[in-house]
Amino acid sequence: MRILFCNYEYPPLGGGGGVINALLAEELAKSHEVAVLTSHGLGLPLRSVQNGVQVVRVPVYFRKQQSVASLLSMIAFLPLGIRAGRTLLRANRYDVINTHFVVPTGPVGNALANLAGIPNVLSLHGGDLYDPSKMLSPHRNPLLRAWIRRLLRRADVVVGQSRNTLANMRRYYAPEIEGTLIPLGIPKPEGEAAPRSHYGFDEHDRLLVTVGRLVARKAIPQLILMMEAFRGEPVRLLIIGDGPQQRFLQEQVRIRRLGGQVLFLGYVEEAEKFRVLRMCDAYVSTSQHEGFGLVFLEAMACGLPVVCYDHGGQTDFLVEGKTGYLVPLNDIGLFRKRCHSLIADPALCRTIGEGNKERVEDFYIDRVATAYEGVFLAALTARARRERPQPIPAPTALGGL
Repeated sequence: MRILFCNYEYPPLGGGGGVINALLAEELAKSHEVAVLTSHGLGLPLRSVQNGVQVVRVPVYFRKQQSVASLLSMIAFLPLGIRAGRTLLRANRYDVINTHFVVPTGPVGNALANLAGIPNVLSLHGGDLYDPSKMLSPHRNPLLRAWIRRLLRRADVVVGQSRNTLANMRRYYAPEIEGTLIPLGIPKPEGEAAPRSHYGFDEHDRLLVTVGRLVARKAIPQLILMMEAFRGEPVRLLIIGDGPQQRFLQEQVRIRRLGGQVLFLGYVEEAEKFRVLRMCDAYVSTSQHEGFGLVFLEAMACGLPVVCYDHGGQTDFLVEGKTGYLVPLNDIGLFRKRCHSLIADPALCRTIGEGNKERVEDFYIDRVATAYEGVFLAALTARARRERPQPIPAPTALGGL
């Protein structure tokens, strides 16, 4: 097949939604012709080939950060993405379009699929439908809800990465659409743990780690507050990632005099991220909502137990007491107790971690790519049936002759 992905973000721009798109595109590029239409920024080349994937970047404006897109840059991607997509369609004949994020990419994929007369498979990532930390979350805006409902109904197939995402789609937008569940996937991580001495730790330190963009939805101030309970103990919290809240969070650490216990590692390359994860004892997250939670799988693959809230798509694969602990949303007291139980029992951490390595086998990217192949082929078949002229049925009187 010739597959065109549309996504306003693609690595190194953006977060998890772009990362999973890149993993999927590169896996499918092993057997198919794959291109990605995305946004340009921060000195990236307008055209490149990355691991077999043709990447076409659309110049947009007003983007100042690698990890976070501004509202104006997302709006600019709509007309400029459609214009660049027209040029792509004139030069190439694609079989299917896979659009990631109904907001803001949805209109681009919908328009290009209509122009080319090919199926549009719309992949939802959760936050494009529902983000309780944002006053401007689409589910709170009647105009956005109506716009999204229209895009959902126009798609040939709607894919959600978790039961939670599909439930939010039906609850707030289109109850008549069942949707197709395909979880996110990760590559099998390779390599060894980073030496603790490289980061200034020793074997007596108990290391908690969290990964993600430093935005309000991650509720990282809760983790900083929790660390006060471990003051003076050899317990450290490592924060991997950057984002708009970084200075605010660093100031919170300074005010609480936790500089020796809370460490900001900033953005790190993928390989080093996995080395750090393997070095740690447990993964922690106070995120208010995740459409899926790709990083939880990454932590599991590195042999870590996971402590997080029970609200979001991660409940599809995290199991209380088996993969770690699922805590009621914002019950920070119980969250702290669960972390303490892991910190106090290294053997328990290792047992849960080894089990997580086995559980994550079903979520590697090759299996996800195979599922998407099936969806693409089904969409092509259904489109061909609709477009094929239907035979005129014989009159009843002749039917028995």
